[in-house]
Amino acid sequence: MKQLVPLLFILTLSVFSINVTTAQSTDIDNNREEIQLPSLQVIIDSVLSRNSMLKFRNQHIGVKESTLASERIYWTRNFGVQADTKYGNLNNFSTNADAQGNTSVLTTSSQFNYSVGVYLKIPVFDFINRKHQVGLAKLELDEAKSMAKFQEDEIRQTVIKMYQDLILKQRVLKIKSKVLSDGKVNMQMVEKEFRNGVVPVAEYVRITSITSNVEVDYEFAKSEFITAKKLLEDMAGFTFYQ
Repeated sequence: MKQLVPLLFILTLSVFSINVTTAQSTDIDNNREEIQLPSLQVIIDSVLSRNSMLKFRNQHIGVKESTLASERIYWTRNFGVQADTKYGNLNNFSTNADAQGNTSVLTTSSQFNYSVGVYLKIPVFDFINRKHQVGLAKLELDEAKSMAKFQEDEIRQTVIKMYQDLILKQRVLKIKSKVLSDGKVNMQMVEKEFRNGVVPVAEYVRITSITSNVEVDYEFAKSEFITAKKLLEDMAGFTFYQ
């Protein structure tokens, strides 16, 4: 009987050693599965180049630039060249009066007539309002540029928050994974002791419940990490490989 106690103690230490080795191996595997995130600037540049709203803002800037250019040359509509051509029959009627009487002559001829001229109109309203129209076009262009810059800043801030949130969720998942591995090792030891009658039923149920909660926490952390990763990947347009 005295020899049996040391033997059981040695077996317990052996089981504990094997379980600890398994837990350490699990942690190493989790570290290998940890993704290597691209740099923040790479992700920001990719998101900015793909964002549809920012593209719309930049296109709106192009529209306002064209409007400003149009307003600056609007005055030329009052200046131009006009040409006119006609071809047809021309009737000439002439009367000649002398001492002998009146002589009337009617002649008909076909000929080609044309005219070319330059015109310049100076409407008072256009002259007075032109400065205001150009100024308004400049303000609208500046407004479009400001909106595009605001949109870019907003996207950059969103990406920074999502990037840091992903890093946090990855670290939390790593911690939860280690806690789960330790909990499973502990659960295996408790199960063996429970079969041997060392651990009472109440203690076995309590530790089982704790282990289940730890596993649930791990699954929640894993789901949150995957969701955050997929959302940022969708915005960036590429996958963050492990």
